[in-house]
Amino acid sequence: MIDTEKRSFGFRDKIGYMFGDFGNDFTFIFASTYLMVFYTKVFGIDAAMVGVLFLVSRCVDAFTDIGMGRIADSAKENSKGRFRVWIIRMCIPVAVSSFLMYQSAIADASMLVKVIYMFVTYLLWGSIFYTSINIPYGSMASVISEKSKDRQSLSVYRSLGSAFASAAISVVAPLFIYQTDANGDQVVEGSRFTLAAGIFSILAVVCYLLCYALVTERVSVQRNLGKQKKDSVAKTLAHVISNKALLAMILISVLTLCAAIMAQSISTYLFADYFKNTKALSINNLLGLPAALILAAVAGKLVERFGRKELTSTGCIVSAVLFFIMYLLRLTNVWVYIVINFIASIGGMYLFNMTVWAMISDVIDDKEVQTMQRDDGTIYGIYSFARKLGQALAGGLGGFALSAIGYDSIATAQTDAVRTGIYGLSTLFPAVIYAAVALVFIFLYPLSKRRVESNTRELQSRR
Repeated sequence: MIDTEKRSFGFRDKIGYMFGDFGNDFTFIFASTYLMVFYTKVFGIDAAMVGVLFLVSRCVDAFTDIGMGRIADSAKENSKGRFRVWIIRMCIPVAVSSFLMYQSAIADASMLVKVIYMFVTYLLWGSIFYTSINIPYGSMASVISEKSKDRQSLSVYRSLGSAFASAAISVVAPLFIYQTDANGDQVVEGSRFTLAAGIFSILAVVCYLLCYALVTERVSVQRNLGKQKKDSVAKTLAHVISNKALLAMILISVLTLCAAIMAQSISTYLFADYFKNTKALSINNLLGLPAALILAAVAGKLVERFGRKELTSTGCIVSAVLFFIMYLLRLTNVWVYIVINFIASIGGMYLFNMTVWAMISDVIDDKEVQTMQRDDGTIYGIYSFARKLGQALAGGLGGFALSAIGYDSIATAQTDAVRTGIYGLSTLFPAVIYAAVALVFIFLYPLSKRRVESNTRELQSRR
């Protein structure tokens, strides 16, 4: 049921939802980018032990992500909604636990103490508190509005929040964290790490509070389901994991993560060893924000006209073709490469990021149409865990690929064969990946524009 007494969906909801992802990423992107640096350079913990931590946490996430989704689905709805309330409940715990991970005062403790501290604080932040706010936040998009157009706007603004947070952290964090020593080398200052973590944690809370204040839940799920008996956990999971649309989305996300992580891993080597121009790398990295802004201006109208599946699959085809052309041309002009890579990335990665969160809402609606049960949190929890697993699996992809082409980390200059291999990883690999993504969209993902519109009409009639 749609609560007609609440204000209509508008710009306030979009900005509020953007701040929610901004808040998430103040701790998540900071951890993804710099936590390994802190553990190895400040705590002095071996990188292999940090790898064990990340592996253990992914195993724990299998239970906490899905468990939190189930908790959110089963919670009683109140005047503040079913998912939004978790933001106000958990914003302080997630910020405090993030700050605790970066305590440089622990650096002088014994190695056993530091390892135990690392495991406890990281699992507390990532697998418990971050999960308890991120799963409800992601699930909330499907109950802010039932209209496909509105959900697409939320997906766009969520991606903008991530882009702004990434840009802010990439600019501010190095200024706090690194200092130049007497030899001119860049060294990590532990106390500055702690200060940066504290600032980002405070900013995260501010963003979460803005999200809570600005966003309104309108789709009342429990009233829609009435007194219908809720499925057991096992039956719910059986329905969810047999959902063709969700399985296709998981496969698509894992593939796009492989492309994105490979690009992140190889880009430094491409610009340093192939183009021999590291200054151009900074410009290339800064293009993510204008790409997000360009798509934010047009994605909603394009989706409304063509549909999410149709638009995103076409974008992936364009991206695959452009990357394949770059591979065949074997470009040597770094600026030509940057321009074509920018266009290709808009068609593939950036466009997908603008539509993916609305697609998850489409999957949730489709499941309700098919089974008469709505499991926003459970579906989002499974999808979130699958993405984390994909990130973990793809994390070592760049290293394995460099090893396979014979990259010599000691040599000051790489052989022509290695340089050619680096260029191939940067062009042919994404060409193949985005072609595969397009095929999955076309042949496996069932939620076309027509079906999404049909599901929306069906759910409106039920409510």
